[in-house]
Amino acid sequence: MIGVTGATGEIGRRVAARLAASGKRGRLLVREPSRAPEHDGLEVAEFGGYDDADGMLAAFAGVSTLLLVSGREAADRLDQHRCAVDAAKAAGVGRIVYLSFIGAAADATFTFAREHFHTEQHICASGLQYTFSRQNLYMDLLPLLAGEDGAIRGPAGDGRVAPVLRDDVADALLVMLTRGGHEGRTYELTGPEALTLGEMAAAITAHGDRVVTFYDESLDEAYASRSAYGAPDWEVAGWISTYAAVAAGEMDVVTDHVVRLTGHEPVSVREFLGTR
Repeated sequence: MIGVTGATGEIGRRVAARLAASGKRGRLLVREPSRAPEHDGLEVAEFGGYDDADGMLAAFAGVSTLLLVSGREAADRLDQHRCAVDAAKAAGVGRIVYLSFIGAAADATFTFAREHFHTEQHICASGLQYTFSRQNLYMDLLPLLAGEDGAIRGPAGDGRVAPVLRDDVADALLVMLTRGGHEGRTYELTGPEALTLGEMAAAITAHGDRVVTFYDESLDEAYASRSAYGAPDWEVAGWISTYAAVAAGEMDVVTDHVVRLTGHEPVSVREFLGTR
């Protein structure tokens, strides 16, 4: 039995569809069953979120391999992840496939990547088998980076990032979940090339209906431009440190892990934009 958390989200629902198409037995673990995708061969179990230890214990029962999709950004997200891992162990789950992030490290520039690292460490310490899937930025989000004025703003400098399409991530996750030999491994899922944000802006312009530019903000400018959102400090720091991590070269990672896992090349930025 393969369990899929976050099955109503962008990655989870893609994995669910692939599990069903492959004829695998699965359980979709969701907070709102009415929103769960419907697929033959996939059952649905409800729990209250990653802070619902009792609910997870019941929902995870009988699951052998669990896809743990990282939770929504929250001040206590790491505590929620630890609770989910502990519940998986108590329920008898054999292996966790964790949806992490590229460059996960205790001292990562991107503050949320630190949470992913500490989640990975908790999984390792649990004694459960594991597979870590660290992906670069989602390519699907590129058209949404620019504001109403057509500018992508952030302190990214000339740093590069190799975005990966969600469909390519889901294809790779299916292999990690359903085939043997991936225990104890960490995969870095990226697109085929790393581009600066200026190059991405040019590509979006070439394939879109408006001119998009990149403005390299200073850190002070970045905090000032986001102050109107009224978001908590930890969330604003996460947004801004995404760009700072690009500037630091921490997302300038290109691997062949997608093709090694799936047998097909990952979609490039220009291919993606050209088909929209």
